[in-house]
Amino acid sequence: MTSREAILESIRTANATATTAAHPTPPEASPTYLHESTLTQEALLHLLTGRLIDYDARVLRTTAENLASTIAEALEARNARNVLIPPGIPSAWLPETIHFTEDNNQTPPELNTFDGVLTTATLAIAQTGTIVLQNAPGQGRRAVSLVPDYHLCLLRTSQVVETVPEAFALLAPTAHLPTTFISGPSATADIEMTRIKGVHGPRTLDVLLIETA
Repeated sequence: MTSREAILESIRTANATATTAAHPTPPEASPTYLHESTLTQEALLHLLTGRLIDYDARVLRTTAENLASTIAEALEARNARNVLIPPGIPSAWLPETIHFTEDNNQTPPELNTFDGVLTTATLAIAQTGTIVLQNAPGQGRRAVSLVPDYHLCLLRTSQVVETVPEAFALLAPTAHLPTTFISGPSATADIEMTRIKGVHGPRTLDVLLIETA
């Protein structure tokens, strides 16, 4: 090896060492996710309630025994007297002071004539403040919960989970159903960063948590 070749080899070796030291090979990523709830039910409900309130929703709590009267109070507070319901809502839940109409595949313009809609839900995710509805009895097709300007959603406290992985595990058996994820009333700030409600769904959302053992 000539002197020139020896010098160039030394430079190449030094450059390779410096590059390796400056940019070491990162360890293989091994992300871990929280798959199970770590909170008590009351802590879950507190977390969910806080998230929903942050999203501009109103949260009410009641018992099965007081459900009809609480529904009446919630609807009357919103001046909702003509309310749409999907098939599958028990008649015992419905107060006589409110006029309820069962969904019969009304058109969007017809759906828009109602003061609001009352549905149940499949589950709720406390960590994200998200309520999940599916095309199932008591929840109905997507248009039912998206077109009317007000939505009263009934949710049993036992349906609240903490994490997204928990929710998707529970949703797996019914993943073929049309599914809607709701995180507060519909709103967007796409236009000039001005927040506008009711663009993609109801402008007003009330969530009624029904106490269960």
